[in-house]
Amino acid sequence: MITLLRIGTTEIIVIVLVVLLLFGGRKIPELMRGLGKGVRSFKEGMNEVEKATDDEKGMSAKQDETPKSTDTPE
Repeated sequence: MITLLRIGTTEIIVIVLVVLLLFGGRKIPELMRGLGKGVRSFKEGMNEVEKATDDEKGMSAKQDETPKSTDTPE
């Protein structure tokens, strides 16, 4: 079963030729450009999510550090 997952040089050449036939030489750069923009926006979104979670962790840590008032009635 592992041998079925291996892709050889011949298979890669066939895949490239099929892509060229389907999209043509002029469309491939546009497709790659769009793919690059999509990957870039995905990474930016992931960075924003990480930053937001780090900010939330920092805010909760600050709240834990604030001393609690211990007013005792006299």
